[in-house]
Amino acid sequence: MAVDTLTLLIITGIYLIAIIALGVLGYRQTKEHEDFMVAGRKINPIILALSYGATFISTSAIIGFGGVSAYLGMGLVWLTVLNIGLGVLIAFIVFGKKTREIGHRLNAVTFPDLMGKCYDSAFMRNVSAFIIIIGMPLYTAAILIGGARFIETTLYIPYDTALIAFAAIVAVYVIFGGLVAVMYTDALQGAIMFVGMAILLVLTYIYLGGVTEAHTALSSLTYMVPEALAAAGHTGWTSMPTFGSPIWLTLITTLVLGVGIGVLAQPQLVVRFMTVSDNKSLNRAVLVGGPFILMMTGVAFTVGPLTNVFFAKTTGMTAMQACGGNVDLILPMYINAAMPDIFVVIFMLALLAAAMSTLSSLFHTMGTAAGYDLWKGKHGKISVINGIQIGTFVMILASTLLAYIMPGNIIARATAMFMGLCAAAFLPAYAHAMYSKKPSVSAAGASLVTGAVAWFVWTAFVHLKESQALGLSKLITGNDALLPMPWQVVDPIIIALPLSIVALTAVVVYEKTWKKSN
Repeated sequence: MAVDTLTLLIITGIYLIAIIALGVLGYRQTKEHEDFMVAGRKINPIILALSYGATFISTSAIIGFGGVSAYLGMGLVWLTVLNIGLGVLIAFIVFGKKTREIGHRLNAVTFPDLMGKCYDSAFMRNVSAFIIIIGMPLYTAAILIGGARFIETTLYIPYDTALIAFAAIVAVYVIFGGLVAVMYTDALQGAIMFVGMAILLVLTYIYLGGVTEAHTALSSLTYMVPEALAAAGHTGWTSMPTFGSPIWLTLITTLVLGVGIGVLAQPQLVVRFMTVSDNKSLNRAVLVGGPFILMMTGVAFTVGPLTNVFFAKTTGMTAMQACGGNVDLILPMYINAAMPDIFVVIFMLALLAAAMSTLSSLFHTMGTAAGYDLWKGKHGKISVINGIQIGTFVMILASTLLAYIMPGNIIARATAMFMGLCAAAFLPAYAHAMYSKKPSVSAAGASLVTGAVAWFVWTAFVHLKESQALGLSKLITGNDALLPMPWQVVDPIIIALPLSIVALTAVVVYEKTWKKSN
């Protein structure tokens, strides 16, 4: 179906005007650097929940992971379980409350600042900021690519122009409005995403004849699983892959555990816990955040596999085959082919909102890491806020340039990679800082470095998807990966996170033993 371009332009224009208005409101409420960094620590719990969810759920969850679920099946719904259990309940109640309390007490305004002040260590602050600056542009560039491709295909704008314009629009309200503007715009974008996904689920079941009929039809398509996939463990789109098979390892280690655990130590999410005034606000936010994450991921991971029923009926092929092997095209192609014109506009607006909400938070986090955590005290006559604005501009430029050279079909993979890195490098040290009366800086440093290095080594030399693309293993050893299957499909987080925990525990035990003996 061809979407009426004029209608799309008008609705998109109204949306952008609303975003700009909220950005201006955020700018007017930003007086001090604490307003710019943590929204003055007085944000409304509903805005917190929507901002947290919209930041967490980007085009990677809707398009990238929705497409992956069309390929691998409904086993990805387990990621929704972890997203709600860990990403909302544990994140808000266990980590969120401690983060808010300690962050307020220490007057911390960023994740690296929190780590540095908890451990009274410039090393922890600087290395945390450095990992953000090095690792986050990969994720940011993937989101930029997704948003720019959407603009290119729906508004018929050249890709280069779309990429620059997309980055520039988000950059304006992030650079000038700070976290207040980011969270206000996130809340609007989150509401649009919620409505879009709810309608998508209802229309899909209506189109496929009902809930029971749709899932029965999907179960009957097992015979269409390609031989290569079946040999790798694929058993159909309504069942889990064969235990221990390459597809099972990819599904569980990379997608479910990599993203499900990785969310706990995302710097752009952690800082949001420090934007509310009390713990009651965090409790209230859970009541909104849980249903939001359920709707966003649950719908994407349900509709994704069901697209196979649609494509089987209309083309005689699976969704992956009909979309030429590019998982990022499955949901857009399905929606354009199956949904009413007006919903195509609504969904595309939801995609733009998802991309912009995540992108703005990543820009803000990278900018504060560069301009505040690493450059603080070195500004000379430049104010703190201006230093952060300069840092934000530099990181936006770097991410945009990276988007030009990154390959397609990367959104879900880049998300899993960054979240895995954050979990391996940050999570043990972050937990230690929150729950130890006297956190050990030596233990935290050992954990952070061990986790980051182990993650990089496994990514560059063992995990085939990345080691093959990077080419370091091939250059140094002559092989795409150092270890044979099934290790090549075991995600780096499965190796790096336990090593990070062991490093922290070993140093803590050693220090306690040494003190007792002396």
